[in-house]
Amino acid sequence: MKMPDEQIPVTEEGFELRYRERPGTQVRIELPLDVIASLEQIARTRDMSVEALLKFYIGQNLRQDLAKLFADHVLEKTEQVLTRHLHSDTEVSTILEEIRVQVTT
Repeated sequence: MKMPDEQIPVTEEGFELRYRERPGTQVRIELPLDVIASLEQIARTRDMSVEALLKFYIGQNLRQDLAKLFADHVLEKTEQVLTRHLHSDTEVSTILEEIRVQVTT
């Protein structure tokens, strides 16, 4: 809960950073010592703990993977709809390729 005099952190881009408490569980992971040393080095430069840095890395990459999974699902459903309405596999393939190009540029 936000205290009245507490300020909400803002990114360089002007976005407010809000923390949302969520239930969690502990996970034990064994990492090579050189990886731990690198994490500690990066965490210091970002003024954060190694745990916070790991959560940041996991969250960032998880969001990217989930977005890709969603995009793949949308393309799959798009292909199914196009296949029902168009009678040319070539036309369907051309449309899907154009969508892929437009999304990646």
